[in-house]
Amino acid sequence: MSNFLVGIRVLNEILTAGVAITAFSLFLYALTFNLRNRVARSFAVIMLCVVVVFTAESMQNNTVPNWGLELLLQIQWFGIVFLPAAYLHLSDSLLITAGMPSRGRRRLAVRLVYVLSAIFLLLLGFGLLFGDFVANGQPAPHLRRTFWTEVFTGYYVLAMVWAWINFARAFNQMLTRSGRRRMLYLMAGATAPALGSYPYLMYGSSIAEKHLFLFWTSALTINIFVGGLIVVMAYAVAFFGVSWPDRLVKSRLFKWILRGPVTASITLGVMTVVRRGGEIYDGNPYSALVPFTMIVSVLLIEHTITVLAPLWERALFFGGDREELMLLQNIEERLLTRSDLRQFLDAVLAAVRDLLQSPLAFIAALDEGDLATITMAGNKALLDQDHIPDLLRVSEIESGQERQEFAWGDFLILPLRKRKREMDRDETPPLLGILGVMQNEQGDIEHDQRDSLWLLAERAALALEDRQLQQSVFQSLQDLQPQAEVLQRWRASGRYDSKVSMLSESLPPEADLANWVKDALSHYWGGPKLSDSPLMELEVVQKTAAEHDGNTVNALRSILRKGVDNIRPEGERRFTGEWILYNILEMKFIEGRKVRDVATRLAMSEADLYRKQRVAVEAVAKLVLEMETEIKLPD
Repeated sequence: MSNFLVGIRVLNEILTAGVAITAFSLFLYALTFNLRNRVARSFAVIMLCVVVVFTAESMQNNTVPNWGLELLLQIQWFGIVFLPAAYLHLSDSLLITAGMPSRGRRRLAVRLVYVLSAIFLLLLGFGLLFGDFVANGQPAPHLRRTFWTEVFTGYYVLAMVWAWINFARAFNQMLTRSGRRRMLYLMAGATAPALGSYPYLMYGSSIAEKHLFLFWTSALTINIFVGGLIVVMAYAVAFFGVSWPDRLVKSRLFKWILRGPVTASITLGVMTVVRRGGEIYDGNPYSALVPFTMIVSVLLIEHTITVLAPLWERALFFGGDREELMLLQNIEERLLTRSDLRQFLDAVLAAVRDLLQSPLAFIAALDEGDLATITMAGNKALLDQDHIPDLLRVSEIESGQERQEFAWGDFLILPLRKRKREMDRDETPPLLGILGVMQNEQGDIEHDQRDSLWLLAERAALALEDRQLQQSVFQSLQDLQPQAEVLQRWRASGRYDSKVSMLSESLPPEADLANWVKDALSHYWGGPKLSDSPLMELEVVQKTAAEHDGNTVNALRSILRKGVDNIRPEGERRFTGEWILYNILEMKFIEGRKVRDVATRLAMSEADLYRKQRVAVEAVAKLVLEMETEIKLPD
């Protein structure tokens, strides 16, 4: 029986350390992803208390001297003392989220309970909450109970009952199935810290001293439940304060738990077994297998998680949307980015130059009616890029046939066109761009070279066509993003307080907002497009006006200035590529320079300037939309 009891205690030590690791990981999760939400903040306080309690417990072993054990026990009670206040804080946050804000009394009660916990902490520091340290006490070393210990136990029970009454009230306020279901998860998980403190409340009692086997078996069972229930609690809390889809919340939390608590706990358990095995068989307290076992365990677990992650994501979280989500994943994995496009076109140009032994080749894409150079290979000084737009008129006149190259100075020009799909046989496909290659001294090219050259041109045209399609997709996604974000936030907040969420006013479309921002910027220093702007109706402008003595024009001007500064790169102002968007807004709208002067200073064409200006204005409009969204929707 004694050996069996020792085995239970060893297993209990491993589980205690595992609970501490899990609680600390979930504490970091709350701090990382949804700390702005009051429910997540109060949950983080509870997890911090659990971390203190179980970490101090896991550090108590035979190698620690008596003074160290006494110190660890006092640190352990530091976490237990604040658990009642943290629970009441969580219940108050849940009531507020469910649409029952405090009128002042409940908030005052939460603060009062925190003060009472601080008083008990002072009693612990002055040695009044507990008596002397009992080094050989049963079932484990503990601090002797006093009158104030019994008072704290009563306070602990009353605060927990009060918190659970608030939990029930919040549950009754939930109108949606998902809200009620997750409240049940949270209420079930909330029993974990309360259960976890049970063994420590029993230290020094006659029941624990007389029934060691029952006590340690109960402690082992409770630790198993605590480890699982705090994960359930974290799962329920993870949905508060975030607008992500449910599948993303579940997947992110699942990965976090697997890569953190699961990996660390399994590694710790294997290390403990190996170390204890070494002590039993050869009497060596340290085994050389311990670090080797730790490294192998971590690598194998992380490798398994990485390999199986796509499978369990599809099986557990995709549900009926599996086909759509897999399509998006495939697009993400096979997306042709700007860098990918440039690398591919560089390879095409290298093949073209090698085929014709040319000193220079280039590709220019058609972008909103103008030809813009995408990439060049060879001696770039041989090409006058300012005259490339003139090629557009030549190509439209002389490229009536599908495969017809023409000369442009020393260059051979090949039009790059879309593939024929649902077109008439005699219809010329739309132009995507041109491929230009400088001819060598021989001039004429052979028939085989011509076929190979057009094959390379067709591959370049395919890349440009994919680029054009992707740009239209990206534009659609950009237009969709604000509305999708608002809908997700309404959906998320509607789980717990449908009335507040669904009665919030809708936000303006981003396309309209971008036009309003552009007009307001054009009269930044005063004018009807600023003073009469529809942006004046935004709540963020009305709220900011209070900081400007009620002047809404100055409020809107400060918001626009904030939007411009938001896209400003770090460091001193320069006239490099990464500063283009900021420089356009600063020079054209804030400084009021003419378009031609700005284009000359930034070394770009006016057409390119207008394109970049649109992107910059949309970035400012996006920030304004985010500010308005934050004000309209509850946290």
